[in-house]
Amino acid sequence: MTDTVPSQDERKEHRDIRAAMAEERMSAVGIDEASIETLVRTFYGKIMKDEVLGPIFGRAITDWEPHLRKMMDFWSSIALLTQRYDGRPMPVHISLGLEPTHFQRWLGLFRETAHEILPAEGADFLIGKAENIARSFQMGIQFFTVPKKG
Repeated sequence: MTDTVPSQDERKEHRDIRAAMAEERMSAVGIDEASIETLVRTFYGKIMKDEVLGPIFGRAITDWEPHLRKMMDFWSSIALLTQRYDGRPMPVHISLGLEPTHFQRWLGLFRETAHEILPAEGADFLIGKAENIARSFQMGIQFFTVPKKG
C-alpha cells in the first residue's frame, strides 16, 4: 500500500465536507464560535475562583489569556471540526497531580457552565465530549503514573 498525497481538489472537497458538517452541527445543537468563547471564559473564570482547582491550575498557568485562546481552539475543534487546536494536553495534565476527585469537580463545573451558556442540545453534546475527555485523561494519567509491576 502506498501513501498518496491528496490533490488540491481533494483537500478542498474535504474542507467543504468538514464545513458542511460543522454548519449542520451548529444548527442542530446551537453551538457557534461566540458561544464557545463565552463557555470557555465563564468556565475558566469558575476554575480560577474554585478553592480546589484554582490553586492547581494557577500554579501551571501564569498568563490565562493564551490558555483561554488555546481552550477556545480546542473546543472549536471538537464542536465545530475547525482543526484549530494542535497540542498534546496529556503531558501537561500528568504534571498537575490530578486525582479522580479533581476530575469530578472539573466536570461538575463544566456541566453547570454548559447548561448556563448553551441550549440544552449543545450543552449535552459538549458535556458528553467533556466526560469522554476526562475519562481518557484519567486513564492516561493512571497509565503513566502508576508503577508497573514486573
